[in-house]
Amino acid sequence: MQWEVVIGLEIHVQLATKTKIFSGTSTAYGADANTQASAVDLAMPGTLPVANEQAFRFATMFGLAIDADIGRRSVFERKNYFYPDLPKGYQTTQLAEPIVGAGHVDIQLEDGTEKRVRIHHAHLEEDAGKSLHEGYHGVTGIDLNRAGTPLIEIVTEPDMRSAEEAVAFARQLHGLVTSLGICDGDMSQGSLRFDVNISVRPEGEEKLGTRTETKNLNSFRFMEAAIHQEVERQIDVLTDGGTIVQETRLYNGDRNESRSMRTKEEANDYRYFPCPDLLPVVIDDDFIEQVRLTMPELPDAKKARFLADYTLTEYDAGLLSANARTAEYFEATAKTGGDAKLAANWILGELSARLNAEDLSITDSPVSADRLGALIQRIADNTLSSSGAKKVFDLLWNNDEADVDSIITREGLKQVSDTGELEKLVDNVLADMPEQIAQYRDADEKKRKKLMGGFMGPLMKASKGQGNPKVLTDILKKKLDA
Repeated sequence: MQWEVVIGLEIHVQLATKTKIFSGTSTAYGADANTQASAVDLAMPGTLPVANEQAFRFATMFGLAIDADIGRRSVFERKNYFYPDLPKGYQTTQLAEPIVGAGHVDIQLEDGTEKRVRIHHAHLEEDAGKSLHEGYHGVTGIDLNRAGTPLIEIVTEPDMRSAEEAVAFARQLHGLVTSLGICDGDMSQGSLRFDVNISVRPEGEEKLGTRTETKNLNSFRFMEAAIHQEVERQIDVLTDGGTIVQETRLYNGDRNESRSMRTKEEANDYRYFPCPDLLPVVIDDDFIEQVRLTMPELPDAKKARFLADYTLTEYDAGLLSANARTAEYFEATAKTGGDAKLAANWILGELSARLNAEDLSITDSPVSADRLGALIQRIADNTLSSSGAKKVFDLLWNNDEADVDSIITREGLKQVSDTGELEKLVDNVLADMPEQIAQYRDADEKKRKKLMGGFMGPLMKASKGQGNPKVLTDILKKKLDA
């Protein structure tokens, strides 16, 4: 039997406000446990929450970016449940009247096709605290610093049909919220967390299968692996005549395994009711227009500009514009280096490979955009060969503090492009290769191209790697074909 995969996502986006959604407590990451949790965050008796206007601005920005309806009236409700990291017993959230209504995000798949993923809605809510296990023996620690941090929870329609589509959407959303500046996008710190709802059904079947929810996936790689594993598990269960239990599951990326966490609750299990401490929030057209005027350039518009201004390929422009920090780095590098195509090649090639290998983001790159731009300058003006450029890049990556020109001089990497000097060098090398010359001249055109490599090795060695390969090739070909 052929199976069809159906995937919908729920995404928790931590908003980049300086204070919490209902109190003036700092949201700064990394403070000592329980030093950023006020009486308001814990709903202690006698305290009252006050809504953070910036959270509404950020949520409205997101709504405008996905072409969604903005709720002119939104209502906070209490979602009642008790977990150790939520000791007040309820989460303040929105259910019936969220701030962002239906919208959409368009994604591009690897084969170049585009697909629209519908957004059901996005609502504002507060985050819970965090359970701590490392360093505790037989008990669980609780850190409430995160309690009350503002989130928007984005809920998609079940429009994705594979792990690859889900990851493409996740990457597009990451680029969108970071470009808007409403979230720092740091998934390692939990700023962006994905819950994946997965079901399978026989191909051609209209009715949806029973879904499971895999929670808190905080990397694209883990998301893809978790989806593949859950799809295989569900198909195995159904093929063996079993039934899928609607449940919440946890995925361990280090072990590539998942386990059941709890059976899935329905909305009525949470006994939602309007929060008696918070009035409905009414947004007027002036507020929305003010927010619209502050909207930054979004990834799709940035991609179009990169295509027009920098003459990049569609693929390169898409990659460079998808992430706001990468786009900033690229533009700074291209400005300093004076060659956008070379800058794109180095960022998407050597730099990305190093960052991935060391699990670093581009904001943590040991090589700044200005320094990479200086290197690009010297490649573009033929001061450096490709091998020399890689050597300089290695030194920059390893924190060599000298400037690029000083490194080139110190390491003797300046490329020789002087035609007269290189002609003498070619003559000297060819004088010791009469047999190879004869073989070359007896060969047809196709074979000659292959034999050229046999001359270039000795030439580069004789020039101590400093001969300009293009100039050397031109001179060599001219002499061999004479």
